[in-house]
Amino acid sequence: MSMFSTGILVLTSPLHTLPLRITPVLSSAAELVERTLYVHLHPGLNLGSGSQPRPVFIPSVVDLSTLITRLYSSAADICGHLDIRVLLTNVRAQSAACSGTTIPNCPFPTPQPLSHSPEVVLTDFPLQDPDQSHQVTQCLQRYTGHCYVCSPSLPSVLLHPQLMRLQEKEEGLKEPEEKEKPLETYSDVVVGGTFDRLHGAHKTLLNISCLLANRKFLIGVCDQAMLKKKVLKELIEPYTLRVQRLREFLQDIKPSLQVEIVPLSDPFGVSVVDPLLECIVVSEETRKGGMAVNKKRIENGLPALVLHEIQLLKDAHHTETEEEKISSSSLRSRLLGTLLTPPKDTSHLPPLPYVIGLTGGSGSGKSSIARQLEALGAVRIDCDKLGHEVYQMGTAAYRRVIEEFGSDILNEDKTINRRALGRKVFGNQERLKALTNIVWPEIALLVKNTISQAKEEGKQVCVVDAAVLLEAGWTDMVHEVWVTIIPEEEAVLRITERDGVSTEDALRRLQSQWSNTKQVEHANVVLSTLWEPEVTRKQVLKAWNLLQKRIQQRQEGQ
Repeated sequence: MSMFSTGILVLTSPLHTLPLRITPVLSSAAELVERTLYVHLHPGLNLGSGSQPRPVFIPSVVDLSTLITRLYSSAADICGHLDIRVLLTNVRAQSAACSGTTIPNCPFPTPQPLSHSPEVVLTDFPLQDPDQSHQVTQCLQRYTGHCYVCSPSLPSVLLHPQLMRLQEKEEGLKEPEEKEKPLETYSDVVVGGTFDRLHGAHKTLLNISCLLANRKFLIGVCDQAMLKKKVLKELIEPYTLRVQRLREFLQDIKPSLQVEIVPLSDPFGVSVVDPLLECIVVSEETRKGGMAVNKKRIENGLPALVLHEIQLLKDAHHTETEEEKISSSSLRSRLLGTLLTPPKDTSHLPPLPYVIGLTGGSGSGKSSIARQLEALGAVRIDCDKLGHEVYQMGTAAYRRVIEEFGSDILNEDKTINRRALGRKVFGNQERLKALTNIVWPEIALLVKNTISQAKEEGKQVCVVDAAVLLEAGWTDMVHEVWVTIIPEEEAVLRITERDGVSTEDALRRLQSQWSNTKQVEHANVVLSTLWEPEVTRKQVLKAWNLLQKRIQQRQEGQ
């Protein structure tokens, strides 16, 4: 069967049997849906009775909260590529049902629009008689159309034939004798976080918060100052994009909820001043933060919030350098070496050799990466070395530098004293620009000559190792820009140890260069030497292998 971009999975099994079904159901669904999978829960829904069932409210119970956690955890393990979204429009707190206020008995007075239009509907409904297949799929199609905006001819797929082996296990499960425990809910609920690249742990937090909140859901999203200590902070999505994705997700899962998203510039934000808040959702590792919020609230004369703790989701795919839990920092580290943005138009360049422009701040490990790429087969073009060549006696740059800066920059043997020249331009942007206007074009000429020579020798890849690649505007000479980054504090340590300079001098050097963030904005690929050399080696090998595939695809497309 063909793949669909977006699908809805209607789960009909009783809550107590669903935990057994989650993994096989998601595995089957992932064979048909490749991008977004909405999950609609209706335990006990009978699609084979002969009469058309209608959507009803299901109670918000503790088991539902546990199931949602398990669903996102299983999805992360077996179909991490899918954007899973558990829909809650038809879930209602029992307190709301018993409040005496008039609430419509149908959760969908009109079909709910979803941000991604469904192309297929799937279900785990157990087909008792194969002859019922057509009737059940039609019934499922009409049921889904009553709930969500979708095509009247939406294809329907019964997953149950693939789940038959579970029946024996399920038959051994007894229905719980005790009545399902209702979930305690609250008027206004608050959470905080970075919410970078929404993943299963975020979605668990958001879904359970939506289960708990009856009126308003307040979300503090880390911005600026709160991002400074984050691992690979340069790869964190912009605040506006993170907020946009949060809004879209929440509008899908519980459109009736009033949602307010605010920037978080300190660990507390509005959580310590909003008198209407009743509950804060935390995890094991953020519980202390929740307790700190309550301490501040009490100091401010406000009641403490209920701390509702959810479990952390384990990351079955984490490496030695990554956290055991599902986390955004692990996802960011997995982006290293991959193509973050497609290359710009380079039709003015010969297809081969394919030229990588490698840059990065002082101490970032750029040159060690360049040497590793050289060992893998690339021609390394060392622009620092070429920079020394353009100052040599007899070159055009040599004559022009003396004309511009005077003969007092010469050593006794008439060579240019780079330190004396440096003193003349240090702290003077105008004089520095005069120097770079002379030197940079000459270095670029040498780079082009080396690339031409590599082409004649039939080389496939060249790496232009250049600290000033972006500042000098040399990107028109390369097919891709690769940037090496490390945190500023690590760069300072490396520079002071390597060059024997003071911390202040190291900082001044870094601040005179483009920031990591600015360089990453121009990067197609980002690398980092923050961890052990073996981690860097694997990163570079991944980047190299992916590059080879891109070059091959490019050649096949021509």
